Amino acid sequence: MNSAHLNAAQWHPVCRLDDLVANSGVVAWLDAQPAALFWLPDQEPAIYALAHYDPLGKAEVLAHGLVCESQGEWSVASPLYKQRYRLTDGQCLEEESIKVRTWPVRLVGAEVEVYY
Repeated sequence: MNSAHLNAAQWHPVCRLDDLVANSGVVAWLDAQPAALFWLPDQEPAIYALAHYDPLGKAEVLAHGLVCESQGEWSVASPLYKQRYRLTDGQCLEEESIKVRTWPVRLVGAEVEVYY
C-alpha cells in the first residue's frame, strides 16, 4: 500500500445532528484541524463546513461568528472584524483575495459526516 492511498480523503463522522445548533456554528475536529460547522435547517444544503481560522483576524473564531444572509447568499461574519465568509465556498465577501477552506458535508441518518 503506498502513502498516497493512506492519505486519501474519505467521509468521516464528526458529530450528530443534535450536536449542532440551528442557525449557528460549532467547532468540530477534522483529525487535528478545527472546522466550523453551520446548520441552517431551512436551507438546502443545510450543513456547511469551513475552516474555523479567520485569516484576517488571525484567530480560530469563525464558528463563533454570526450567520447572515444577503441577496440569497449565506455567510458567517467573523466576530473580530466582521468580514463575511460565504458558507458555500469560503470566499471572503469584503476581500476578494481571501478565502477559507471548505469541506463537503453530508447527513447519514443522524450522523454528520465531513469529507477530508
